[in-house]
Amino acid sequence: MSSGLFVRVFLLLMTLLPVAAQADLFGQHKGFVPVDQAFGFDFSQQDNTVTLRWQVKQGYYLYRQKISVEAHNASLGAWQLPQGKPHRDEFFGDSEIYPQDIALPLTITGTHSTPTLVVTYQGCAAAGFCYPPETKTVPLNAVVAEPATASAKSQAPSPEHLPYTPLWALLIGIGVAFTPCVLPMYPLISGIILGRQQRLSFSRTALLAIVYVQGMAITYTLLGVIVAAAGMRFQAALQNPILLMLLSGLFILLALSMFGAFNLQLPASLQTRLALLSNRQQGGSIIGVLCMGILAGLICSPCTTAPLSAILLYIAQSGQIIQGGGTLYLYALGMGLPLILVTLFGNKLLPRSGPWMQTVKEGFGFVILALPVFLLERVLGEVWGERLWSLLAVSLAGWAFILSIKSTKTWARWLALVWWVLAMVVARPLQEGLFPPAVTTTATSSPQRFTPVANRQELEQKLKNTHQSVTLLDLYADWCVACKEFEKYTFSDPKVQQAMSSMQRLQANVTKNQPQDVELLSSLKVLGLPTLLFFDAQGHEIPHSRITGFLPPEEFIKRLPTAG
Repeated sequence: MSSGLFVRVFLLLMTLLPVAAQADLFGQHKGFVPVDQAFGFDFSQQDNTVTLRWQVKQGYYLYRQKISVEAHNASLGAWQLPQGKPHRDEFFGDSEIYPQDIALPLTITGTHSTPTLVVTYQGCAAAGFCYPPETKTVPLNAVVAEPATASAKSQAPSPEHLPYTPLWALLIGIGVAFTPCVLPMYPLISGIILGRQQRLSFSRTALLAIVYVQGMAITYTLLGVIVAAAGMRFQAALQNPILLMLLSGLFILLALSMFGAFNLQLPASLQTRLALLSNRQQGGSIIGVLCMGILAGLICSPCTTAPLSAILLYIAQSGQIIQGGGTLYLYALGMGLPLILVTLFGNKLLPRSGPWMQTVKEGFGFVILALPVFLLERVLGEVWGERLWSLLAVSLAGWAFILSIKSTKTWARWLALVWWVLAMVVARPLQEGLFPPAVTTTATSSPQRFTPVANRQELEQKLKNTHQSVTLLDLYADWCVACKEFEKYTFSDPKVQQAMSSMQRLQANVTKNQPQDVELLSSLKVLGLPTLLFFDAQGHEIPHSRITGFLPPEEFIKRLPTAG
């Protein structure tokens, strides 16, 4: 730990001592600890890697969706939070939490003057006590932006894991080979590769086919290297919401081309020139066949443009040159494997053309649609991201359901039932978005009609101008589960309403955690929510009356102070 960090931690602990003493004096916090003890935050930087760490105290947890990192005068590589533990409560539905220590490595791809990271997080105690959002500023050491290499040992994990990329690229390449605008071309290309030589040995034929595919791979590999080399700038650009939305629109158009809305390809004149140049190469010779393959890689058919663009986006985010080139190499190899088989064994190995090829093409359209969802999730947030993923999954299941119904095969029609059930399952986030569950009464609609106060000054004014002998101040926030429990179960109880009828009832909504909210909580020495405070007629807090954490109606009534 650096000396500067040690000083900051020491000063923080000294600051918290009066708060802890106050809590002990009034006996009002039921054992809940200050936020920095519940979620000990620390960070360290080595070269271009910054690691954020949280030490989560037993009995407490952090919300995964409440952790955010914002770079100031610095650019971050792609990063992703680790998987959390599923959590569900009555008011917020399904979420993920971290009930244990977590570490988040981040890659700094470039810095300017005075670079910092602004880290925000929020958590609760399992006993029903939530803390306001906490924000920390992390100072960064200067980092010189350099192209990533395969030997870099401190790359932060990206949203998609690179070790699996080559396999997916190979499978996508094989799939593209069976689309209606690629597969029918293979017999023709096979004839061009062999040239006029009718009889060639098996080994010679295999060599020529492999050389042609390697020529295609050269073009795609170079394209992958070029895009990956620009990856650092691309990662920084992907922080811009406008660019993310433009890219999403582009990939939606690419997906529509896979569904047959239009054909996307090079201009006809340029395609013709490249094709003529390729045909001039001498078939049967290694050099000529290699040149054919290189030129063929430049002629992108309508079925290859969209998948290729998707892979290029992935490579640009990774910024890893060798893996970027390798990914495109395997994509080209996947496309070339059927061609090698046709050249060696003839057309008999090719499946018959038919509607199934259009089905393969449309299937790739759904794969392409996953990219705009992935990009828009960064702009719209996790909740809307889940709804978009749900919409995409429902659309895919519906498409498969229609194909199964149209099939003349009995087993395919039975499969339609499976797709129907799957659509119902994956539609849940979408249904919750379109038809949200009834929300419990908010702070301003409490049956007891709490009077809102916005800051410390308003509170002091209300305490001075009251005729009631006891004032109740309810500190409320939308992110506080137990606050909503108080609203639904306790404050709505007729006996509780009767018990509070003689009190002045105030409520401060600190959901947004604005500076005035922070000042109010700090001046009242409030650690988290829910917290209810009781003041006497002179405006002084009544000793031993503070309530933290949820209480059911009966216990709440017992804790209410009497006028005195």
